[in-house]
Amino acid sequence: MTISKFTCGAFLLSLGLFTSCTEKFLEEAPADQVTDANFYKTQQDAIQAVTAAYSELTKEGQYNQALWAFDMMADISVSGGDDGNDAVEYKQLEAFSIPSTNAVANRLWGGCFIGIQRANLVLQKVPDIPGMDPDIQKRCLGEAQFLRAKYYFDLVRVYGDVPLFTAPPSGPEAVNIPRTPAADVYKQIEKDLTDAIGNLQPSYSGADLGRATKWAATGLLAKVYITQGKKAEAAQRALEVIKGSNKTLWADYADNFKVANENRNDKESLFEVQYVNGRNEYDRNNVGSAMNEFFGPRGENQTPGSGYGFNVPEPDFVNGYEAGDTRRAATVWSPGDLYPDGSKKTARQTGSPFGYSCKKWFVGKVNTNIWDSPLNVPVLRLAEMYLILAEAVGPTAGPDGGLEAINKVRRRAFGLDVNTPSPARDLTATTPDFTGAVLRERKYELAFEFDRWFDLKRYHGTQYGLIPVMTAQAAYLRTLGITQRGIPTERNLVLPIPQSELDANPGLTQNPGY
Repeated sequence: MTISKFTCGAFLLSLGLFTSCTEKFLEEAPADQVTDANFYKTQQDAIQAVTAAYSELTKEGQYNQALWAFDMMADISVSGGDDGNDAVEYKQLEAFSIPSTNAVANRLWGGCFIGIQRANLVLQKVPDIPGMDPDIQKRCLGEAQFLRAKYYFDLVRVYGDVPLFTAPPSGPEAVNIPRTPAADVYKQIEKDLTDAIGNLQPSYSGADLGRATKWAATGLLAKVYITQGKKAEAAQRALEVIKGSNKTLWADYADNFKVANENRNDKESLFEVQYVNGRNEYDRNNVGSAMNEFFGPRGENQTPGSGYGFNVPEPDFVNGYEAGDTRRAATVWSPGDLYPDGSKKTARQTGSPFGYSCKKWFVGKVNTNIWDSPLNVPVLRLAEMYLILAEAVGPTAGPDGGLEAINKVRRRAFGLDVNTPSPARDLTATTPDFTGAVLRERKYELAFEFDRWFDLKRYHGTQYGLIPVMTAQAAYLRTLGITQRGIPTERNLVLPIPQSELDANPGLTQNPGY
């Protein structure tokens, strides 16, 4: 990795942060380890504590497994992998037959709450550390606010009402609290991000590249608002990023997903999950990304372990690209495509009967390691801010209108200058179903960035919602002989609360239908 990343060599605190409510809140630590009693004494302690809060993003409770599901549960992909019982947790999700013991639901819940409690410790302890540089102290608090908001945003969208912790529990008994209404969780997310915007810097350099910035917090707040249907607020925050961040779209869509282009202050990524390689590990809970291997074409010998073939693009998703859309070649391996070694992709593989594979996170045989890719995951991009603006203000004219916003994204997709109108590609005020056009653009711009299920469910009750879209999708796939896709019902607008948490915490209730 050519860019220094602050997650590399992170000092992870020996804190008893729970993954289930049965674990001791603060476990006894050996003499050579640290606890909150002998930690949080120096500025370096504060920085290391913040790094520990970031670290959950890289693991299987977030971007190294759990979040992969949210394209498989939508009209983007099927689980793939082995035709047998390989990764049964994904097969349960795509079938919309999800038990409360589902491993993805368990990992996402646990990973988010570990990150939240680490952020809470920072917010509680760092203000009292003596002698800190005021700017570093302010930054640390802003990072913790951003991270707590990010973890809670995932939780509330996936599970609905969830326990809300704004400080570390005072002891084991304080862990077992009931679920807080989603509306109140969203209020806390909005507050955290608003506070973070005031505390974070607009950019970083050197070893601090990759830390959350003011623009990351502003962009996430725009996404939080559009998720709730708060269009005026979403438009305001999206415009702040577009006008104030000094970022521009890459001319080539594929440049968003290259190791050499990570953490650029001038380009469109607003926040990235940081990955490095070289650890030579089969481990989704460390510092390398597993997506290169897990999504790599199965058995095609293009990745260190020859590819596992998960998260397979569906045929109608691939066929839905408009002619000339460059995003297809950057996102999907198709039969006949040339691999880096000069061989061609075969017509079908186990788990991919039509021969498609996810390409967006492909880096190939980057080294001899296995689950250990160095490619960062852009969580928020400027392109999404344009699409949030378009969705929020509709087909309005002018430089800050919805038409220009969506058309910039479309022009880039077709290899055109983003600032030059294109009669052949631009949408206009007379374009029918502008909302549908924006959602379609999000589908193809953000494919395999794990957003599609969330988009479908926030349009519940309309033609764009999860139930009608996925009911039609399941019927279509059956005509192709693909039978594993289930038909969702109302209960599938959220995932089940993990059974282990219900067993441990009598104050929790299960989501309806599970």
